[in-house]
Amino acid sequence: MSKKFLYLFKEGHDAFGGDQTTMKNILGGKGAGLAEMTHAGMPVPQGFTITTEACTQYYADHREINEEIRADIFKYMGILEEQTGKKFGDIENPLLVSVRSGARMSMPGMMDTILNLGLNDQAVEGLAKKTDNPRFA
Repeated sequence: MSKKFLYLFKEGHDAFGGDQTTMKNILGGKGAGLAEMTHAGMPVPQGFTITTEACTQYYADHREINEEIRADIFKYMGILEEQTGKKFGDIENPLLVSVRSGARMSMPGMMDTILNLGLNDQAVEGLAKKTDNPRFA
């Protein structure tokens, strides 16, 4: 069996038996926090974490995302689409995601966040129509 490089937020706590140190080492600080908040029943949007081990693998693969990890990302995006009833790249009912970087240790100011990934000129029109709120879109 191959190594697991992605975890849904709802999988994180149970996958590591609630062990905070292991969760933080594998899921990063933000990923471990999202797993714990989800486990506690807090209203966390659906999502998944790409492990710190995937980052290590990326560097081992000469800064290339290997096919196994790439396939898992598409698989987990499909799960998000099913969970939300939205589709990434759709212009009428777009799934928008935020990408937050994380690490085993806090590195304030060192990493970027991408918000509303999936929003483009066409999707914003669909979002405005769907919400009946152009200003929001």
